[in-house]
Amino acid sequence: MKILGDIGNTETKICLVNSKNKIVKKINFKTRNITLSILMNNFSKFNIKKDEITKCLFCSVVPKVFRLIKLFLTKRYNVKCYELKNLKLSSLLKIKVNYDQIGSDRLANAIALINKKDNYIILDFGTATTFDVLIKDTYYGGVIAPGIKLSLSTLIKKATLIPKINLIRVKKVIGANTISAVRSGFFWGYSGLIDNIINLIKKETRKSFKIIITGGFSELFKKSFKKKVKHNKDITINGLIKASKLIN
Repeated sequence: MKILGDIGNTETKICLVNSKNKIVKKINFKTRNITLSILMNNFSKFNIKKDEITKCLFCSVVPKVFRLIKLFLTKRYNVKCYELKNLKLSSLLKIKVNYDQIGSDRLANAIALINKKDNYIILDFGTATTFDVLIKDTYYGGVIAPGIKLSLSTLIKKATLIPKINLIRVKKVIGANTISAVRSGFFWGYSGLIDNIINLIKKETRKSFKIIITGGFSELFKKSFKKKVKHNKDITINGLIKASKLIN
């Protein structure tokens, strides 16, 4: 059994993966709420013995939380716990950007898809909205745009007369009231941003790409693309599954 996890700025996902590389259990946390007692309570539900865990691998953009989880898992299961960027990834993925400045979650997403023939743009609707460019087995970097939820929360916080709003897919551009106008602005605004950035990437690279979407708001936008896209909610964990082969 392997314990694999994705520690993001907003949410943390921890999965139990069996010997056939299938996710058998999954726990989601709000990253800011994670404590040792919360970890203890949740891992007791896994009902796994100490010697059943053979590997432990995380991608993390919150070092403090990773250190806490690493301490807990090391003591509980007597297993060495790795962060993705501490492994020698060059055998899996060629990287054309500053290694120190790239988020390990974005590298995990790229590792999940690498092959010798296809090019991908990976669009992740997380705390930030990120676009990652993978050309065959080489990661070329990407784009970081403001996250949808973060942008909406900031707007509501700063604009006194705008109420709390849940975003939905809208058909009309022109809103008849504040709520419909905000929904339109976010849905059509981000749809335009997405289309434009994808087109600019294609123009700059002179390549064609398959589009993969993931993250919290991917369901909202998956039908707004002009071309077919694939939705992969577990892409980051799938990348960690591949990378875990590097752990002896």
